Amino acid sequence: MNRIDIRKKKKKKKFRFIISIAIVLLGLGACFWIYQYNQGLALSENGTLKEQNEDFGIFDGPEPQFGEINIMLLGSDARKDEEGRSDTLMIANYNQKTEKVKLISIMRDTYVDIPGYGMQRMNSAYSLGGPELVRQTIKENFNLDVHYYAMVDFKGFPKIADIIAPEGIEVDIPYTMSHGIYMTLHPGVQRLQGEQLLGYVRFRHDSQNDFGRVARQQEVLSKLKEEAVGVHSLMNLPKLLGAADAYIDTNLDKMTMLSIGKGILDNKSEKIDTLRIPVDNSYSPERVTIGEVLEIDFDKNIAELNKFLEGTTEIVDTNDSGTK
Repeated sequence: MNRIDIRKKKKKKKFRFIISIAIVLLGLGACFWIYQYNQGLALSENGTLKEQNEDFGIFDGPEPQFGEINIMLLGSDARKDEEGRSDTLMIANYNQKTEKVKLISIMRDTYVDIPGYGMQRMNSAYSLGGPELVRQTIKENFNLDVHYYAMVDFKGFPKIADIIAPEGIEVDIPYTMSHGIYMTLHPGVQRLQGEQLLGYVRFRHDSQNDFGRVARQQEVLSKLKEEAVGVHSLMNLPKLLGAADAYIDTNLDKMTMLSIGKGILDNKSEKIDTLRIPVDNSYSPERVTIGEVLEIDFDKNIAELNKFLEGTTEIVDTNDSGTK
């Protein structure tokens, strides 16, 4: 055998070795993914969101236009005193060109015209017609198209948060929080995990009422986004997907999820801009036949919403309780 043949034989052996290593690594990766995913499933209980939303029928969101995707984020309220209503309503705006995420919170007591039901609180739309009626209500009152929805059961929030941020999220609690959250959170800078973090974002029995709750929700989501782009969270992605399966119902397809996820990772240093509706100086608390509501100036709020999405407005400080 001449030298050329020997070199060819060595190259073939090296190539087969590399292929064998690649196959082994792929196999290990697949086993790791399945193991982590099953670990996530083991954390979850039997969720009912998918079955509930199937009863409401089809979500008829339009196709995204101009590279912008609006995803309606709904938080399912598990408390008995408000059964069936959405405790949280946010709209996540994702720009595919800039890869930037913006977050809009619509306060639950905003007095809106729900198609087919007349003037009601915003958080009544879900119980009356599910995600699709919430979409129609947003379009009717704020002229904003929502393309997809994602609904989160609060029972799963602590587990999902702990996978993303196992060491917790640092927050500065201004005063003792206890009423209505079945725990006591003491004042001061500290790291909250799981159930404590859920209590922090749901507390609203103070001078700021729902305004403070909305600000805390936006704060925690922004910090979880920062944690989610870390190496630890990427390694735990299959576990996160497994845990989320029972607690999140969404009509987002896998390709859109991957596109948004890639954009967030590419833009991991970008902070999330936030807006609260109603904006300051645009509302007044009123008592109507259904109880206490927020009557708002729709023209002003729509104008501020449009400027926010176009990037031509100052970011609203949602830590303020709001000026009427």
